[in-house]
Parts: sequence; structure tokens; C-alpha cells
Amino acid sequence: MTIKVFGHKSPDTDSTGSPIIWAWYLTEIKGTPAEAFLLGEPNTEAAFVLTHWNLAKPVIITDVTAADKVVIVDTNNPAELPPSINDAKILGIIDHHMLVGGIKTKTPIDITMRPLACTATILHDLIGSDLARAPKAIKGAMLSCILSDTLEFRSPTTTPHDRAVAEALAKDLGVSIPDLATKQFEAKSDVSAFSDAALLRMDSKEYTVAGKDLRVSVLETTAPKILIDRKASLMAAMPAVAKEDGADQVLLFIIDILNEEATLLVPNDLTRQLAEASFGCKVTGDTVVLPGIMSRKKQIIPALKL
Repeated sequence: MTIKVFGHKSPDTDSTGSPIIWAWYLTEIKGTPAEAFLLGEPNTEAAFVLTHWNLAKPVIITDVTAADKVVIVDTNNPAELPPSINDAKILGIIDHHMLVGGIKTKTPIDITMRPLACTATILHDLIGSDLARAPKAIKGAMLSCILSDTLEFRSPTTTPHDRAVAEALAKDLGVSIPDLATKQFEAKSDVSAFSDAALLRMDSKEYTVAGKDLRVSVLETTAPKILIDRKASLMAAMPAVAKEDGADQVLLFIIDILNEEATLLVPNDLTRQLAEASFGCKVTGDTVVLPGIMSRKKQIIPALKL
């Protein structure tokens, strides 16, 4: 049976590219048939990356069965995975996020979790010298994943190893990192076609803080004004999105890639309290700018408190 490889819901570039990379490795190098899948539509940057490297968009699935063999990449959080994930035959997890817990397996499995900025960096290391056999598109996807997750090395999650791997891939491919990153960030910033609800869910993760279930959303952009100009309608859409998703509140952080800061929308008193308690700021309006805040994984989630 073909192994299903997938990442998290609301797939970004890493959760789109890494399943493709690992499915190639399992199939072509290990001789174990595997196929990449998505758990939703890829975001605009991920869609650009697929087109840029001439990669087919993986099939989108909404659930798995007890008969499915799966490898999970770029998450270990059951809330970000298919509803029946614990029924499937999980073979492995490859991730770079904090350990959440809740996934149950039928047998011992291979788990690789490393404190790196990008799952694709981990895949690079696991594939090792066999990467020389990879086609240009696989190496390109790997490079794009790293540039995305590190925000072209601006993110505080970036390690020297992430950067070294990206630079080696770029040299091998004959690619300019600044040029490719600029194209990716331009694609990521083009959100004109999306509804407010879609934007609130585009890059979001579920967390519980002090008994409050939160949907923590980030939108990384080189054109933050476009999103901030939509703040009234975005905040108006938050209650319905929260209710539909079983959350108490949606937090939206607009990440300004070039100025290296985040703007948090503050629609109500709960968000104001969260902002002031978590980031030591004083909120006086419906937005607050948080200098230096770039990473949900390293700077936002660990700081959240009431």
C-alpha cells in the first residue's frame, strides 16, 4: 500500500513542499511507494512554489482510515491533522515544533524532531548523500521551504545550519536567494482574492492558554498596509470564525517581513489583556505594534499568557 505523507491543515510552503520531498525519497531512494497529500488548499506562497518548480499540486484529503499508512511532517499536533489520525497506521513523524502530545500509534514508530527552523532542513539531513540523486524540483522545493520558514533568515528560529543548507542548495541550483525570496514573499503578500474568514484561517494554529481556546493566526507580508487597511472587516469576522472553529478568540498577527515587527489586531478586552500580559505592552487602540516579533513558534506561542 502506498504511504501517505502530509503536513498540517492550512498548508504553508513547508507543509506543502516537505511531503513532496519525503514522498520522493521514500519512493525513489527507499523503494517504498509513497505519495504526498495536502490537508487543504496551499497558501499563495506555497502555490507559487509549486508552479515555480513545476511540481504538481498534491491531492487534498480530509481524513484517513485505519487501513492507511502515513508519515506526518511539519506537525505533531492532532488538532492540525485529520480527525481519524489515531486510527491510521502511523509510520513516522518528522517535525520541528514543540511536542504537543495526543497522537497514539499502534506500534513503535520513527520520530525525528529537531530544533531547526524548517522541516525541510531536517529532511535534507535525513536524506544525506542521496540528495545528489534528487531532481532540481525536489532541491528547489527544499530551498523554498527553508526561505519561507526562516523569512530569508530574518526569523529568530533560523539556525546557522538552516542557512548553510539553504546557501548550499542555492549554489547547487544556481539560484539567487534574494531573488527567489522576493518572489515568494510577493506571492505570500498577494491576498486580495481572499475573504476575511479565509485570511484568519490561512496560517493558523490552535492553542489553549489559561483555559481559553485560541486560534493563533499569522500573516507574513511585505505589504502590511494592505492587511491593516482591512482591520475593521477582519475583526468583524473573528467572532464567527471563532465560533465555527470552537475557539474563544482569534488572534491575528500581521508580520511585517521587511521591518521585522508584528501588528496584533485588538478587537476586544480579552485580546488586550492577552497582549499586555504576554508582550509587556500598553494597548491604547485596536492595534498594537510588537517590534522584533516574527515567529509564532518561538516568540508568540511561548509568550502567551493571561
